[in-house]
Amino acid sequence: MSVAILRQGDYLIASIRSDLSDTQVLELREELSELVGEVRARGIVIDVAALDVIDSFVARSLRSIVMTARLRGAETVIVGIQPDVAIAMVQFRLNLGQLRVALDLDEALELLDRLTRRDVGDGR
Repeated sequence: MSVAILRQGDYLIASIRSDLSDTQVLELREELSELVGEVRARGIVIDVAALDVIDSFVARSLRSIVMTARLRGAETVIVGIQPDVAIAMVQFRLNLGQLRVALDLDEALELLDRLTRRDVGDGR
């Protein structure tokens, strides 16, 4: 698969290195869902900087990854959306309601720190 998934502390970082087929996007969702449980990840960063296009299927799949991860106990942040890709996503009126985004990895990790810190007292 054209995705490298690394673990950094309590977080998983999935870096997409090239455009993905629909099958590969579904495999990524499955793999991330399994890894969240295996390594007890509290957060996921998905880097989409290599994607030239985020179509409706990829947008739905990203939302699905976010919701699946949340049900497994992890927050998700998307990083690296290119300016022209962002413009196209808005023009195509893609439903992005569930997505948290950041400009880069540093900002994403700070956001995940804030999101997961509030859960410290809940027994996790």
